[in-house]
Amino acid sequence: QVQLVESGGGLVQSGGSLRLSCAFSGRTFNTYIMGWFRQAPGKGREFVAAINWLGGAANYADSVEGRFAISRDNDKNTVWLQMNSLKPEDTAVYYCAAGRMYGSTWSTRSRRTDEYGYWGQGIQVTVAS
Repeated sequence: QVQLVESGGGLVQSGGSLRLSCAFSGRTFNTYIMGWFRQAPGKGREFVAAINWLGGAANYADSVEGRFAISRDNDKNTVWLQMNSLKPEDTAVYYCAAGRMYGSTWSTRSRRTDEYGYWGQGIQVTVAS
């Protein structure tokens, strides 16, 4: 059974930075696509970023492109989300997710919540204006 544990959230001023971490355990890490999603109060869970099995390719939501960066270390079984130039609208609970996807369709599929079989408990990120 896969377990995902997020850390690194908190309160930051607008324009600041945070780095989220997600520790993976229970299965072979490099066989999973890893994604970050977020959910603001009263809204649905939305895609933020995803990274492929070896970390050679990533994709991002338009709203975070150029500000956020996803990375992974398969030796450490960890995925990170570096968040820069944070805005109040980035305030949300952030979730790490792991999914078994194969082939070139991973980029499109990784944007969908139903492609992920495992989720972390979520971590709060609050950006003050």
